[in-house]
Amino acid sequence: MTEVHWNVAPGDRPAIPASEQQASSGFLVYTIGLLLAVILTATSFWVVNTSLLWAPGVMAGLFVLAIAQMSVHLIFFLHITTGPDSTNNVLALAFGVLIVFLVLGGSLVIMADLNQNMMVQGEMMNLQMQR
Repeated sequence: MTEVHWNVAPGDRPAIPASEQQASSGFLVYTIGLLLAVILTATSFWVVNTSLLWAPGVMAGLFVLAIAQMSVHLIFFLHITTGPDSTNNVLALAFGVLIVFLVLGGSLVIMADLNQNMMVQGEMMNLQMQR
């Protein structure tokens, strides 16, 4: 016998069960994310290895591609959106970004301090000559 779907208008297809719909849409989302990630990665390698771009603009281009790559990973793989049900995800992401900036900032401060305290190249050459 045939099933009667009371919530389907005449001429419409019957609703796909939620489990099948979830699996097919999940596969599509991950496939799109993978393709975008591969394209952005290949573009990053091309930007570094080409001489067609203005040399000082290469770093800016890599920065933009890195931001795009992070966005693709957050949206397509980690499913972090700004919807009302993902408030905790957004807060966790903001905390992670804060930690990354603190680590990067601290590393830059330490490297600058070490660089300032290093011996000048000329003085080091004189010490080697005196030995």
